[in-house]
Amino acid sequence: MASWNRALGTSLAVCVLLSGPAACGPEGKEVRGGAPAPSAGRLLDSTDGSGRRYREVDARDAPRLAIEVQPDTAGGWDVRLTVHRFRFSPPGTAPRAVAGRGHALLLVDGHPAARLHGPRYHLSARLAHRGTHHVTARLHADDGTVWAVSGRPVEETADITLSQAAGAGPTSPSARASP
Repeated sequence: MASWNRALGTSLAVCVLLSGPAACGPEGKEVRGGAPAPSAGRLLDSTDGSGRRYREVDARDAPRLAIEVQPDTAGGWDVRLTVHRFRFSPPGTAPRAVAGRGHALLLVDGHPAARLHGPRYHLSARLAHRGTHHVTARLHADDGTVWAVSGRPVEETADITLSQAAGAGPTSPSARASP
């Protein structure tokens, strides 16, 4: 009986050391606010256009995202992301999926423009020419998988329209939500 108590005590100590102020539940599993921590989801066979697999999570635990794109005075664009149930990981974070953590991939017209480790980014006017463009932010886990709900990526898109030549000053954006 003493070895069982020692094993339980050791697993709880490891959980507390790794989890910080979070409490630990049965078998050393992390518990937050009296409920088990959200799952890192399950991998789907579905992929995005670059071949990154989707990581399905329940809607109630899923990260949410909003994007705002505003013209700046130098002719570029200021991108601001608002996230819920998601924290940006710093560059160099271990490549493993942790519920509600990761980075955002910023795409312009479906082409990767930047990997974001924070909620703000300056988009150069050189990345878009005259016309309407789609600026999409898509949330990824640190292992490179795409957070998804009901088989669809967690992403938002804002449309920007340049009616003048690049560098002459952008026009106002219009945001549209992606499913």
